[in-house]
Amino acid sequence: MAYEAGQIESKYYKIWEERGHFEADANADIANGKSFCIMMPPPNVTGVLHIGHALTFTLQDIMTRYKRMDGFKTLWQPGLDHAGIATQNVVEKQLLAQGIKKEELGREKFLERVWEWKEKSGGQIVYQMRRLGISPAWSRERFTMDEGLKNAVREAFCNLYEAGLIVRGNYMVNWCTHDGALSDVEVEHKANKGKLYHLRYFLCENSSSNHNQIGGEADLGVAQNFASAVNNCEQNSSSAKDASKRPYIVVATTRPETYFGDTAVMVNPNDERYKDLIGKFVELPLLGRKIKIIADEHVDMSFGTGCVKVTPAHDTNDYEVGNRHNLEFITIFDEKGILNEHCGEFKGLERLEARDKIAGKLESKGFVEKIEDYENQVGYCYRCKNVVEPYISKQWFVKSEIAKDAIERVNKGQSEFYPSHWINSFNAWMRELKDWCISRQLWWGHQIPVFYCECGHEWADRCEKPSKCPKCGGNKFTQDPDVLDTWFSSGLWPISTLGWGNGTALKNSKWFESDLKEFYPNSMLITGFDILFFWVARMMFQSSQAVGELPFKDIYLHALVKDKDGKKMSKSSGNVVDPLEKIDEFSADILRFTLTMLCVQGRDIRMSDEAMVISRNFTNKIYNASRFLLMNASSFANLEQSDVKTPLGAYLLSRFNACVAEVRKNIDEYRFNDAASAIYRFLWNEFCDWGIELSKADKSAVAELGSIFKESMKLLHPFMPFISEHLWHEMSGTSLESGAKSVMIMRYPVAGGQNESQNEKIEKLFNLVIESIVSIRRAKAVVDLGNAKIAKAFLRGDTDLSEFSHFIKLLAKCENVEFINEIKAGCVRDVSQNVESFIELAGIDTAPILKRLNAQKTKLEKEIAKLENMLNNEKFVANAPADVLATNKEALKIAASKLEKVSSEIESLENV
Repeated sequence: MAYEAGQIESKYYKIWEERGHFEADANADIANGKSFCIMMPPPNVTGVLHIGHALTFTLQDIMTRYKRMDGFKTLWQPGLDHAGIATQNVVEKQLLAQGIKKEELGREKFLERVWEWKEKSGGQIVYQMRRLGISPAWSRERFTMDEGLKNAVREAFCNLYEAGLIVRGNYMVNWCTHDGALSDVEVEHKANKGKLYHLRYFLCENSSSNHNQIGGEADLGVAQNFASAVNNCEQNSSSAKDASKRPYIVVATTRPETYFGDTAVMVNPNDERYKDLIGKFVELPLLGRKIKIIADEHVDMSFGTGCVKVTPAHDTNDYEVGNRHNLEFITIFDEKGILNEHCGEFKGLERLEARDKIAGKLESKGFVEKIEDYENQVGYCYRCKNVVEPYISKQWFVKSEIAKDAIERVNKGQSEFYPSHWINSFNAWMRELKDWCISRQLWWGHQIPVFYCECGHEWADRCEKPSKCPKCGGNKFTQDPDVLDTWFSSGLWPISTLGWGNGTALKNSKWFESDLKEFYPNSMLITGFDILFFWVARMMFQSSQAVGELPFKDIYLHALVKDKDGKKMSKSSGNVVDPLEKIDEFSADILRFTLTMLCVQGRDIRMSDEAMVISRNFTNKIYNASRFLLMNASSFANLEQSDVKTPLGAYLLSRFNACVAEVRKNIDEYRFNDAASAIYRFLWNEFCDWGIELSKADKSAVAELGSIFKESMKLLHPFMPFISEHLWHEMSGTSLESGAKSVMIMRYPVAGGQNESQNEKIEKLFNLVIESIVSIRRAKAVVDLGNAKIAKAFLRGDTDLSEFSHFIKLLAKCENVEFINEIKAGCVRDVSQNVESFIELAGIDTAPILKRLNAQKTKLEKEIAKLENMLNNEKFVANAPADVLATNKEALKIAASKLEKVSSEIESLENV
């Protein structure tokens, strides 16, 4: 009967969950008094399962199942994030499709709509995660806006506010005209093909004597040499066509609309070319507004012409200059990007839509020196992909000092990164940390718990709805309308989900009194490196600030999952891998095992169907092994109850113990691919390819092999939970559906009892048996007798293998094997490391065999000569890519090895 993965997976998962096997106390009968806790990175409530999620959750599930089976009281904390910007965008779009704007509903009614949507559609990703077979404590599932976590957010905010670590003020922020303020890590910078506009700024009268050649450069630091000769023009200050003879400077910008906000032009005080211009004025085109030429050492004299325009309200660098020189800050558009009265006739236009119109007007009036194609980096909102602007706004910030304690603790070794090099990235980012803008101009999210009374008092309150002002006792106060950045609440995830700051909300249902003591710090964290600064760093400094201890000891950051060619997956590239499609096509076990086998520390994962097929072949291999074993017995004893007596049983038990030790070591060191590879090698190569085949010569070992195979299913379980559960019960003659105990709460294999150590003596003997079989097979292949049964083979070696001749005869297809001490004449000979095998050539026509071998030899010699010529060619070696050189060197090595083998075979036949 075939293994129906889809039916088994849905049936078993339901049983596991209904029996409470995912809960913290599920393994009480094997408990060892230790605890293990890991936090699920809460996916967005708007999200769907993608391949990165599948990798993260697979690795977390491996650790959780491993620790659960090892007797740890295990909590894998699941949950969802409210995803402020993303969720509000989804619901807004739904309303707009009905012709409704959120403002028409009002805040309260809009939030009711969001909650309705969340309840109906927001949990889709949870269903998808279940399809993957993961085992978090679903009964404890949290949502970042449930009652307990809302309390924790207010508690954390008030603590930081009262400590002076949360402040409000006018700062330059990243501004999305759709979504409002963004933190630095929420801005995606991408290459942009745009224009560079070179604008003429005319000097005011009496500002330009003795200066006939004046230049300028981009406010973005573009190095261009704009030679600007004195221009004859007429007196009208707002038109270059009617000005008197006055010189001008040229400045360049990629955003011509921002020139309305220029309040200075800046030069270096040490630049001899401009010393006499410092303190003079230029006029802004079209407006005629005068702005001063100032001096600042920030300007690079050698860069361009050493002259830059300053727009303090709309450029990050210029913002600092404006503060240093006490310049006027002129904001030229509103929060929606609509140009204001400072922009003259362009008032009312959206800032990007106005760009071409402004440039056209400047050009028609003679204020444009030239326009060039230009490629630069532009910031985009990570959610809506709108162009982000530097914008001065009154916002709430967490001061960067909050990170100091976390940085010190990490560098004292209180947390370790895997791979270790990520500590360098962590330190670099944290030590350059800027104040974090935490206010968002949204309705969906944690509303900032700050209140403003008409008496002038401002305070932060732990109560959701305070009854009176703590200063005047009045009730005429309002709450700050903004909400907190989503990452503020998810930054508390390691402690808030364990009850910190929850008050009594959801106590004894979603969290328990002892949780913080038992599960904090969390044992480890597993997530993608791409959210190191979004989420991991914030958890570290928020948790350490709140409870004085880092949230986790070990931090495993996995790489990105890419396509088979190493390209990043994207819808536009058409190379996205949908995990659910792969589960339907292959199975959850196969997807999990494939991701794990590919997950090498520090390397990108290259996902392909070819890799999935390899894992599918592995499941077929172990399934067929179980079929063979069950053909010989209806059930098998547990390994601890099995008395292993046969040499073959002892050999495979020894190899199994070695595999257990290797798997445990690799899981403990978070080398997931090495752990999976160890299981793969044991089950495929040692157990199936050799153990099963050798057992056909010794049926008395089958019962012992069945017990070892059962135990190996427990070893495999964290990686492939469904097929391992199924085969364990089939081999036991039991049924999970009928109430039998699940593998997931059985003890994980340990080399103990009779399995205490490897049996080196028996391993050596069976290694020689296998080497003998392979040697005879090779000798037979030389004379084209690969699958034919022969009358006799001869073996020569230092160890007496006569006791094991029945294995050799069956698998090498020889009626008899004779053990000899001398070289046997008249035979084809194969020499391996420890044994030599001989097959008599009597009656075999060697002529066609020699002809074939000599043809192979000639072909290999030509191939070797070609490769050697290439690799000895200095010009080729100097110019060829490194991967091409490596490929050719490896090809030469392989060809030389083949030639050596073929030459040996020819010599063996010719010397008969």
